[in-house]
Amino acid sequence: MENEFESIVLKDEDGVENEFDVIAKFDIEDKEYVILAPVDGEDDEAVAFRMEKGENDEYTFSVIEDDAEFEMVNEAYYTLFQDEEE
Repeated sequence: MENEFESIVLKDEDGVENEFDVIAKFDIEDKEYVILAPVDGEDDEAVAFRMEKGENDEYTFSVIEDDAEFEMVNEAYYTLFQDEEE
């Protein structure tokens, strides 16, 4: 999957806009995931989201709440990250 963007702006529950750098984007089992880090934060503040394409090809970003799904995404990210370093 192509990385279609380098950064995105998401609104939090209070409607405040926050800009994030896209660290990684990948597919697992026909689902799309993205790892984001706040532009004004540290790399260790990265967060994983599940991306879902809705109407008009707009994406929504959902926090991964299921522990098994989160672990699967975490393992995939670290596998990709290790491959890039080698």
